[in-house]
Order: sequence, then structure tokens, then C-alpha cells
Amino acid sequence: MGWCCAAAGPVTSWPCSRRQRGEKPGPGAAWPAACPGPATNMPFDFRRFDIYRKVPKDLTQPTYTGAIISVCCCLFILFLFLSELTGFIATEIVNELYVDDPDKDSGGKIEVNLNISLPNLHCELVGLDIQDEMGRHEVGHIDNSMKIPLNNGDGCRFEGHFSINKVPGNFHVSTHSATAQPQNPDMTHVIHKLSFGDKLQVHNVHGAFNALEGADKLSSNPLASHDYILKIVPTVYEDMSGKQRYSYQYTVANKEYVAYSHTGRIIPAIWFRYDLSPITVKYTERRQPLYRFITSICAIIGGTFTVAGILDSCIFTASEAWKKIQLGKMQ
Repeated sequence: MGWCCAAAGPVTSWPCSRRQRGEKPGPGAAWPAACPGPATNMPFDFRRFDIYRKVPKDLTQPTYTGAIISVCCCLFILFLFLSELTGFIATEIVNELYVDDPDKDSGGKIEVNLNISLPNLHCELVGLDIQDEMGRHEVGHIDNSMKIPLNNGDGCRFEGHFSINKVPGNFHVSTHSATAQPQNPDMTHVIHKLSFGDKLQVHNVHGAFNALEGADKLSSNPLASHDYILKIVPTVYEDMSGKQRYSYQYTVANKEYVAYSHTGRIIPAIWFRYDLSPITVKYTERRQPLYRFITSICAIIGGTFTVAGILDSCIFTASEAWKKIQLGKMQ
């Protein structure tokens, strides 16, 4: 009895997708001849994260309108950039109001500078008196004061630097300290300066630090008394380095009247009656932060380019549509 070989069965073809996944063919199966081998891991390409894909130059089309818009856009950006740069370099003054005594180290005192001319009153008759609600009463205050004769000795210019308490009170120029009272004292005057606290020389701060400067009462009644009612407002100025300077602004109202003594004589005077406001004004010198400047520049550049791009696109689309209309291609 002889033996013979069994005929081979048909060969099954597996799909290529399985080979690419790395699988092996089963019994009686084989890969197609054109089937590629298993997929290999591709190296990581960091350029996948590029959201600013570049367009080849041969795929872009320059236009005259686009060139005009681009030039105008650059000039506009340059103008806004220079404006922002100027604002960034310059300092700004910010003011605020609060209730407090800013100068607690002053000992409850306010420095006063007074400069007044009385062209028709002799210097030996001119004196400064100070009184307030704390019981202070000085007649003929002479410390840090100076009298300058005017009009060949017929007049006098009084300059004084003194301090007052931070309570309501008054100081007045009169003849009360004279050894002999004149019969008809002439109180016509010109006020050159009346200021409180330190002098602030800041161009960006416009306040009433010397509100009575130039007050002219030469044409008033020679025997009349003058009342200047002052409301003093504490003021603080803080510069870029954090250094603070203390000064005072004030508002003023005045009246003129004839005053008689208990003996019936007329004794005129120039009164400065003051009271302090509880509100403090603070001026702070600041500069724009760098991050705000950078944010403004980015907004200028991005916004300008975006608007210019939209404008250019609209003009280009309209021109292309007009060309098609001219060629009869648009229905």
C-alpha cells in the first residue's frame, strides 16, 4: 500500500492594516506582496506647535492699495507709539482727600510767611499781634521779622516769619504795640505774600498756596479795618522717591469796616482770622508702570494691523468683484 502527499489548501490573505499594527499572520495566511511593513514611531517634531504657519511668497499677491494701507498703518503705529512713550516717560500727579493731620511731627505748629506793604504808615507804628483759642496773646511780635522803610520813611514794608498753633485764631497788623497811638493811622496796604508751611515748587500742582498775593487795598478807606477770613487746608506732596513735603492751601473772604474803641477812637487793623479744615489734600507723583506701557504698545500694534487687514481685505474683495463684473463673469 503506497502513501501519497495531501494537496495544499488555499492561502488566506490578511489585511495590511494588521501588519502595520505589528500582528503576525495565522496558519494558512500570508501578507499581500505590496503590503508595507509595520509602522515605525516618527520622531517628535516641535514645529507642530507653530500657530503662525508661513505662506510661500509665490502664493501671495501684492497690490497698490495694500502698499498704501501698509505705509499708513506703520505711520499711525509710530505716532501712537511716540505718544505712549511720552506719557510713560512723563510723571503724573494723582490727588486724594482724607481726614487726618499729615504733619504730626510739627508739634502742632504751622509756619507762616507774611510780606505786606503799608505805604502811609511809619515803621515805628507797625506791629504784629498773635492770639488763638489756646490762650496765646502776643502784642508786638518781633522774632524773625523785619521792617523796611518806604516812601522816604513815610511808609513801611513788614516781612515776618512766625508760627501759629493748629487751632482757630488770628494774627493782625496794627498799631497796638506802638508807645503812642497815632491820631489817624492809615491802613491802606498791598499784600505781597501770605503762605503757610513749606513752599511747593511743582508745575503740575495748581493750588491756592498764596491766594492773597497781590491783594491791593490802596484805594480803600484809610481808617477802615480789613478782615481776611482764611480757611486753611493741609496739603501733602509726595515725590517719586517717597519724600513728603507739607504745605497749606487756603481760601479767603474779606470785608472792610470802621472799628471804634471803647473811648470812641478809630483804631484800624488788618486782621487775618484763620481756621483749619479737617480735610487733607495729598498729591502723589507717579509714573506709568512698565507692564501697562507694554500692554498699550501691544494693543496699538495688534489693533492697528487687524483693522488695516480687514480694510485691505474688503478693498481687495470689492476690486476683484468689480473686475468680474467688468468681464461679465458675475451674474
